[in-house]
Amino acid sequence: MPRPKRRPASGLLAPAQAREIFAYNIRLFDRFVRRVRRLPWRTVRRRREIGHQSLFQTLVHVLNVHEVWVGYVLPGRSSDPELERLFADPVRRPKDWRGFRTYEARVWGLVNDYLAHVTPSEMRRPVKVFWMPGRYVVSDGLLQTTFEQAHHLGEIIAALWQDDIEPPPMTWIEVANVRRR
Repeated sequence: MPRPKRRPASGLLAPAQAREIFAYNIRLFDRFVRRVRRLPWRTVRRRREIGHQSLFQTLVHVLNVHEVWVGYVLPGRSSDPELERLFADPVRRPKDWRGFRTYEARVWGLVNDYLAHVTPSEMRRPVKVFWMPGRYVVSDGLLQTTFEQAHHLGEIIAALWQDDIEPPPMTWIEVANVRRR
């Protein structure tokens, strides 16, 4: 069956849905940071042959993705010369947990600020970035960051299990505090 070129508007995230998903993403990410942070630094920085090698670098990468997409791509700044400066910013490459926490606060602040003002029409607005082919809209970019985080946390889950360390609970119902009916 051929793929449709465009999804109907009904397939887009609503602003309230985006805020709810990202609240979950942030809480879940924090659970993984807390679990990894309790490990010895040598274990955290060990090369593991996962997407970004170490547990620490994989967590940093998740923040990098959110910062670029939500701070630059979605607001329409992906060709901004400031993006080049952002990629060179040493704050985006923390070397320890203190630097990580500083960077994490910057990224989640940016995400929350953006989501606080997102509208239904914004969700439909086309966006483009030089490294991704095709046509997409803001809603797709938000889903991109969500799914990329999920994939990278999956790598961390696998790495933790290889060391016989139980990963934190990650279910939507538990982490998002879904009300029981």
